Amino acid sequence: MADLGSAADASAEAPSAAVYLFRSLADPARLTILRHLVLGEHRVVDLTAHLGLAQSTTSAHLACLRDCGLVASRTVGRSSMYYLTVPDELLELLGAAERLLGATGDAVTLCRTHRAPEVEAS
Repeated sequence: MADLGSAADASAEAPSAAVYLFRSLADPARLTILRHLVLGEHRVVDLTAHLGLAQSTTSAHLACLRDCGLVASRTVGRSSMYYLTVPDELLELLGAAERLLGATGDAVTLCRTHRAPEVEAS
């Protein structure tokens, strides 16, 4: 199991692997990609259609997720099929996040540090 760091490590200058992992999951498009891949393998063109993003943008998000070890691809003809490398662990993490959001009443949406601009305007 990866070390998420301790309170003593909180003042360390270099972010931990956990920080990078959560940053990779923080982007809405990447999270949506992961949710689509939970259903099975997808080609970039399929994900592009689901997301409504440019193919280059979708590919960049997939590259980030690949670099984080969350997805991989296999070649089928002229296409690359993307899939989750650790589906059980990812489902467990996403489930835990849903439970945490439920337990806190989605209070994170009120966090001034991470509030979306449209929430601040209302």
